[in-house]
Amino acid sequence: MHRFYCPEIAGSLTLTEDESRHAVRVLRLAEGDTIEVVDGRGTLYTCRIALAHPKRCAVDVLQAVEQLPHWGRQIVLAVAPTKMLDRMEWMVEKCVEMGVDRIVPLRCHNSERTELKAERLRKIAVAAMKQSLKATLPVIDEMTPLHHFLEQPLPEHKFIAYCDPELPREQRRLLARLCPATGDVLVLIGPEGDFSREEVQRCFEAGFTAVSLGESRLRTETAAVVACATVHAIGQLQEH
Repeated sequence: MHRFYCPEIAGSLTLTEDESRHAVRVLRLAEGDTIEVVDGRGTLYTCRIALAHPKRCAVDVLQAVEQLPHWGRQIVLAVAPTKMLDRMEWMVEKCVEMGVDRIVPLRCHNSERTELKAERLRKIAVAAMKQSLKATLPVIDEMTPLHHFLEQPLPEHKFIAYCDPELPREQRRLLARLCPATGDVLVLIGPEGDFSREEVQRCFEAGFTAVSLGESRLRTETAAVVACATVHAIGQLQEH
């Protein structure tokens, strides 16, 4: 069954113009066809098309079911965007497919990209949410300086992954060994030039724990995907 995203579907009973065009002109759906609509806040609606208009496709709601995230806790990734935007888009797509609640693009001392249009990443997130059959859309923040982010209320378990060989490796243990199976989790991933020593120290003062993602030196976007997958794997092991 085809799935669409419309945050106000419960009140409007009409798909957005973009989704209406996709349903009627691209997919050739017609009155009487059944579709799924998610609001991005955790509710899945089963609907029947009442008016197949390419700009305002109207629907009747047949059923509404709460579909909460299967991972059962908040997963937050704060990542310094890569110089090549397509790599950041790939990271967002894959993390949303696995499951993430919030992605924060960080501006760090060594950041190669200091500006970012989060709206493009949000569109990537919407497509990944629908493709992976989720009903909750993660929050994609605007670019945020690291020191401002550290002033915000943060999840219970906070980790920072860095690879500077001059920083003590004994301070870093594998995320897979330190990540708890329950409780909200935040992982910081630095820019391609890594966090500065001052930034690492500031994170330590904010209660972060230093972690490693393994012996390989990973690209920023790969590190974020590995971190997200690790948190999910730990939670899944607990379930069994």
